[in-house]
Amino acid sequence: MPTLTTTLHLDMVRNRQRGLLGRLRRARDAFRADDIYGLEWGDPEVDEPLRYVKGHFLLPYVTPQATVLEIGPGGGRWTRYLLAARRVYAVDYHQELLDELAVNFRADNLISIRNSGTDLPGVPPESIDFVFSFGVFVHLDLDLIDAYLHSFKSVLSCGANVVLQYADKTKPLAKLNNGFAQNTPEQMRRLILSHGYRIEEEDTGTMWHSSIVRFTPR
Repeated sequence: MPTLTTTLHLDMVRNRQRGLLGRLRRARDAFRADDIYGLEWGDPEVDEPLRYVKGHFLLPYVTPQATVLEIGPGGGRWTRYLLAARRVYAVDYHQELLDELAVNFRADNLISIRNSGTDLPGVPPESIDFVFSFGVFVHLDLDLIDAYLHSFKSVLSCGANVVLQYADKTKPLAKLNNGFAQNTPEQMRRLILSHGYRIEEEDTGTMWHSSIVRFTPR
């Protein structure tokens, strides 16, 4: 199971940058929507389960008035949809991954933040209307998820929504993935409720190796 300081994603993005496509892309300094780091694991534009996630768990909560927070944006696979909000905070532990995001997206409403683990430095109290994270919490052990759930409390506005994808070890594909954390819907549910959140909906069927939960502060 990767630790918080793992270079797993750094190694992948570095290898990608060394490739011919990466060299050509940086030489011409032009953005291509099909050249985003993270699309290797599926494109929400064409992959049916991810299209559903986008339409059901993301787009309804991204409004021109909303302030949103994304944990682990990667190259912006999901960030591109969040940019319709008034303000977007993109948080990651690795500066190189935030730099990769900046290659693809330069927007006045996008604020990149490097954290030191599970903190949210620079995010104003009670300012966040929507938290979204996909492809990150599947790799986090329960103690790290617990710390993030605690950090969310101080920045969430009244009526905010939080959507997290997490590893589901009740599914065969998750059991076969050594990079996935030991987690289940029962464990995730118990952890979320222990922080006083209210679970609004759970999706344990769309993804073959993970599950999704949406919850709100009480």
